[in-house]
Order: sequence, then structure tokens, then C-alpha cells
Amino acid sequence: MAFMTGPDHDAAVTGVEARFRSDYRALVGLARLLVDDLGQAEEVVQDAFVALHRHWSRVGDPGAWLRTTVVNGARGRLRRKAVGRRHLRVAEPPLTAPPDERVLLADDALAVLAALRALPHRQRAVVALRYWAHLSESEIAATLGISTGSVKTHAHRAMGALAVSLEALR
Repeated sequence: MAFMTGPDHDAAVTGVEARFRSDYRALVGLARLLVDDLGQAEEVVQDAFVALHRHWSRVGDPGAWLRTTVVNGARGRLRRKAVGRRHLRVAEPPLTAPPDERVLLADDALAVLAALRALPHRQRAVVALRYWAHLSESEIAATLGISTGSVKTHAHRAMGALAVSLEALR
């Protein structure tokens, strides 16, 4: 693989640095909602920025490209985790916040996070992209590579499941 040099490399570095400063925290938040682990979320986002640098000259909209790459990276991590559980039959610890986060988050927020974590991956991705990244249905569809009708279906099912899970909070 050839490495960029000269003005192309400088433009890529400048562009990626600007995107990193503006988008890193939001992308980590999005990834964390999807993979439920801060360390893995940070790795997914860092991998996305490395890939952005490699593909800078071919990327039209870096923001959309990064979101799609983060969602796909999170999906890959979840897939590998599921395969590991199936093949190794290792019991996974329950999905609870670490002790320091439990102190900081209200009980209601923990209940919402637990309900979100219980959703199937596609539904969780749609909800996270809609309410965390504030994307429109068409932007979510482009990010996930599905139709806007599928986005609406997944959103409707997710909101229904969340309503049932969170009924006790009302």
C-alpha cells in the first residue's frame, strides 16, 4: 500500500484533524450506545478516523462517511462478540454500568439504557442515530444501507419495545 505524501497528505491530515476535533465525542457516544463498552466504542471511532485518513481523497461527505463507518464497525464488534459467545459458551457479565457511572446516573437513566441495550441491533442503531446523532430518516437509511420504510419500521418497533420496558417509570 502506498502512503500519501505532499499536498494530498497535508490536506488529509488537516481535514481529519478538523473532523476529529468536531465529531469525536459525538461519535464515541453513538458507538457506545451500540457496543455498550466505552473502550470498544473509542476503538471503533479511532478505526473510523484512521480509515477516513486513508480514503480522504475519495470521501465526499466526511461526517456521513464517519457515521456509517462507526455503525458498521460497531456491528462488526457485536457480531464477533456473538460468535465468541456461541463458540466458547462463555457467560457474559450482565450489562450494568460500572460503579462510578451508577453513582452519576439516575435510576431512570439506567433503566432507559438497559431497555435500549435489550433492543435488537438494528432497532438500537436506528434509535441511537435518530436521538443521539439527530439524523433524519433518510440520513439514517443512508447510514445503515436500508430503505426509509425500514427505518420507520425499526423505529416504530423500538419505540414500542421501549414503551413496554419503561412502563414502570411513568
